Amino acid sequence: MTDHRITRRALAPLAAWAAVAATVSCAPSVPSAPQSRQFPKDFKWGAATAAWQIEGSPDADGRGQSIWDAFAKKPGNIIDHSDASYGTDSYRRYKDDAALLAAANLKAYRFSIAWTRVLPDGAGAVNQKGLDYYKRLTDALHEAGIEPFATLYHWDLPQALQDKGGWGNRDTAYRLADYANVVADKLGDRIPNFIILNEAAVHTIEGHVVGTGAPGAKGGDLLGPVTHHQNLAQGFAIKAIRARRPQAKVGTTMALMPVRAEAPWWHVQNQLPAYEFDLIWNRAYLDPLFNGSYPSLFESFVKTVVKDGDMAIAKQPVDFLGVNYYSPVQIKYDSKNPGSIGQGKPPSGAELDAFGRQIDPSGIGEVLARVRNDYGNPPVIITENGCSDPLGNGPAMVDDKFRIDYIRRHLDVVKAEMEQGSPIHGYFVWSILDNWEWNSGYTSKFGLVAVDRATGARTPKKSYSWFAELAKTGLLKS
Repeated sequence: MTDHRITRRALAPLAAWAAVAATVSCAPSVPSAPQSRQFPKDFKWGAATAAWQIEGSPDADGRGQSIWDAFAKKPGNIIDHSDASYGTDSYRRYKDDAALLAAANLKAYRFSIAWTRVLPDGAGAVNQKGLDYYKRLTDALHEAGIEPFATLYHWDLPQALQDKGGWGNRDTAYRLADYANVVADKLGDRIPNFIILNEAAVHTIEGHVVGTGAPGAKGGDLLGPVTHHQNLAQGFAIKAIRARRPQAKVGTTMALMPVRAEAPWWHVQNQLPAYEFDLIWNRAYLDPLFNGSYPSLFESFVKTVVKDGDMAIAKQPVDFLGVNYYSPVQIKYDSKNPGSIGQGKPPSGAELDAFGRQIDPSGIGEVLARVRNDYGNPPVIITENGCSDPLGNGPAMVDDKFRIDYIRRHLDVVKAEMEQGSPIHGYFVWSILDNWEWNSGYTSKFGLVAVDRATGARTPKKSYSWFAELAKTGLLKS
């Protein structure tokens, strides 16, 4: 089934709301195959999840309301009219999840902490019961020999902060810093690795420009403020964690993707919109973190919200950069859209995923080479990569050879980039469980394990056994 909606991992056109001019740079060359498919012994094999997608129990133990609670209740926002009140029931079944991870020989787990469980109103009184849940979860992980990687913010802003302007309000950046300080203080003895933001670009565009994600804002007015306030908040939070837990490893996760002008090449009018989109999607987050500045052609978006000293705060040393990759994006000229940025089509005959996007493992090589060549070659962890069953309400595909093929081909490129000099230290598959996939609801299934929502039963798929063997040996078999 092909789906052309704008979804969590299926990106569509958006507006730049500014006129810029430049030429599109050539993509870096990508090695065709690695010299060896044996990964290092200390390579971290793991899986990734997000609190709102798996925990369920939204009213348990003093949890506050988030922007996704509100968004999911509005008719038409979720394709199957579902919400995440069940998820995968992981708030109660976290020990089952830890056991699944351990049985798959995974030594690392990326999860997110729900801001609303720790600070139900986004600020003020700390909810001890919420902290206690994450203590139980991390204790279970340690008992299973699994290293925790905790994401502080995976899109679930407390509704109380949204009511005050959300990410359009500079104050939210300070509130994230306060939240980071609480988590580091109360949970930092259990959590050795922190990821500050998950995919800020997706949250900005889907949540604040095109309105297909929470909080559902539409229009271009928030593009600059939300981009900058997330970058600023990230800097504040990194500083807060380092001050409280200097031994912790701190990074952040970005959804990086090659931006390609729609073919054929002689349609030169497509190249300027592609360049614009790359500024908005990739460079507006990479440049502040690593260079302490915005691209000059992006400055018009943020000039009213950047204050003296902000860029020094945004530029913080990180112990690793998390890279999420699913697909390249094709962009074309569309005079009907501000900025003339329109959704292009994948190349004719291209292999497509469940969302109608091009499956192109070379794209992960492109973004890794870009980070290596343009941003100082920081340590990298692949914090998400994976693919969904065809969209629909039917049962999960347990015999999922397509998923094995997808992961294997992408890891082939990852290993080749390691041989080119990229310090890549781990790979987290998205996801360990079929879960609630944002505005796709339960119609999208990315997991290595199927979940029966009626009973909670977990059924490992063929990909689970394959990935378990890979994690055990580190050898990527062709």
